[in-house]
Amino acid sequence: METAYLQSFLLVVESGSMSEAARRLDLTPGAVAQQIRALERELNAPLLARAGRTVQPTEAGHRLVQRARTLLREVSDIKALVGSEAAGGELVIGTINTAIHSLLPDILARFVKTHPGVKVYLQSGNTATLYKAMQQGELDAAVCLYPPFALAKTFDWALLREEPLVLLAPSRLARRDPHELLRTSPLIRYDRNLGGGKQADRYLRSAGIVPQERFELSSLLAIAMMVDRGLGVSVVPDIASPLLDGQRIAKIPLPLPSETRRFGVLWLRASPRLRLIHGFVESAGLVIAGKGNGSRKSVTR
Repeated sequence: METAYLQSFLLVVESGSMSEAARRLDLTPGAVAQQIRALERELNAPLLARAGRTVQPTEAGHRLVQRARTLLREVSDIKALVGSEAAGGELVIGTINTAIHSLLPDILARFVKTHPGVKVYLQSGNTATLYKAMQQGELDAAVCLYPPFALAKTFDWALLREEPLVLLAPSRLARRDPHELLRTSPLIRYDRNLGGGKQADRYLRSAGIVPQERFELSSLLAIAMMVDRGLGVSVVPDIASPLLDGQRIAKIPLPLPSETRRFGVLWLRASPRLRLIHGFVESAGLVIAGKGNGSRKSVTR
């Protein structure tokens, strides 16, 4: 069975279109259709059915999807284990959105300099989703928060930054008392389904502050932009993102002790791509060391 045909089949299922799958593979739609027909003949079952303007997997196609993903992953693992990808290979990296807007681009820029032949695929999600995906073998590593539970011994962790909570306020209010601002200004709340949002909520409760809630959202960059526009204030982790530099906002330390957000890289100790993962972690450590921005940081395992 041709693994390339399985890859084509998965792309068709993912995109719902022969034409879109062909575009991504740089093939003609006819070539992709021919590959699918070859798979159907070999498996003696129809795999796709047209549904309006899209194609959907049949019952047999649905059964093949998960097995095909597992098989392709195992083939890639075998290549990594026997060393045929010594000069290249691939990594599937999970990432939280905060990392995409802050440190990850710099980490990847350094990583590709030392590993130019490696293909890196990024998959975004929250920490819980990424952790589950790693358990199921769908990710090689994740740039995420430390999970709110003890890690299994099968995992390894490199701490990159510890980010304390700060108050984001319009720059003209930088000298105001942060608790007074929280009591009198509309609150742009960081999503309480996320780790940093839960920490912010616990801080407000411990300080006895009942805020005037205006918005609640999951994008720290969007929150900063709203603060810049004078729409309110927000309690958020002190992230390192160049995208915040152009905003007219002040980061005001909070009076009471607060939890820090532990931000780093998580991976499986027994991964067949351990060499590449260690290279990625090393790149992350060098980026953090080069920032020198005064935030609490370290790279520990």
